[in-house]
Amino acid sequence: MDAAEFHAQVYAAVRQIPIGRVTSYTASNPTFSSGHIAKIVGMPRHSRHVGQALKFLPDGSDIPWQRVIASNGTISSRGPGTTGADRQRGALEAEGVEVSQSTPGGGLMKVNLSEYGWFPDPSEVELDVQDA
Repeated sequence: MDAAEFHAQVYAAVRQIPIGRVTSYTASNPTFSSGHIAKIVGMPRHSRHVGQALKFLPDGSDIPWQRVIASNGTISSRGPGTTGADRQRGALEAEGVEVSQSTPGGGLMKVNLSEYGWFPDPSEVELDVQDA
């Protein structure tokens, strides 16, 4: 699978995540089906590439990138400071996802995966790459 096809499949998979739910791109927590988007697209060892595919989304894209977080439930910082993580937090909260912070006014931003996680069996997720 070349990079363009991989990206198209990632975007199709991310579009399947329901509003108010999140799933993972990184592989570190077996409790919550680590690297779930990578598993859905049939490339379970390529979770970092999922993050890269989402990183290259153009501004104004309708792909709900904010619904993909680390497998431990944290929102990864993007670039210097916390502006990217704050943007993701705001987008998730607008969808009804509660995001906690480890310390008031700072610290790790985290989503309760037991409550908001979306981890269907990859074989049950239909990817419509035409829509990606």
